Amino acid sequence: MNKCIFLDRDGVLNEDRTDYVYRVEDFIIPDGVPEALRLLKEAGYLLIVITNQAGIARGLYTRADVMICYNYLQDQCGQLIDDIYYCPHHPKYDTESLTRKPGSLMLEKAMAKYNIEPDESWMIGDALRDMQAGRRAGVRTVRIAHEPIPSADYDGCVTNLLEASRFVLDFV
Repeated sequence: MNKCIFLDRDGVLNEDRTDYVYRVEDFIIPDGVPEALRLLKEAGYLLIVITNQAGIARGLYTRADVMICYNYLQDQCGQLIDDIYYCPHHPKYDTESLTRKPGSLMLEKAMAKYNIEPDESWMIGDALRDMQAGRRAGVRTVRIAHEPIPSADYDGCVTNLLEASRFVLDFV
């Protein structure tokens, strides 16, 4: 069995915006992200991105745009990420989907494909829906927030991915 860190994209691996991030020139990787990924990888974790991409359903960008940003992230972070799962749906624009967070189907698909042990795995995200998806899949959760607030909705709350990686590594 493998252990895994599931990572939300916007607000975790890149700076979030009020509109959608789908162009490389808008894809800003915060300080500490490559180091955080390296620390987690060296600790034996698979790294899998789990992201809602409703801009596809809205017709604002394409699946290819998502992958261009993903490939840019990989290039900037030393090719450390093992896979990406994204939900292109939104109930207001095309269809309901169990893959869309707070649903846990993207995590469950990755768990089946990569033989992942939930008890040894984590979801790191910046939104409550990320925490809900992680909990539904049976993994521990860390929330990234500008002002960390303890809550029963997640196992830890920190201000960035590097702190989240240290939280996970100190937890074990």
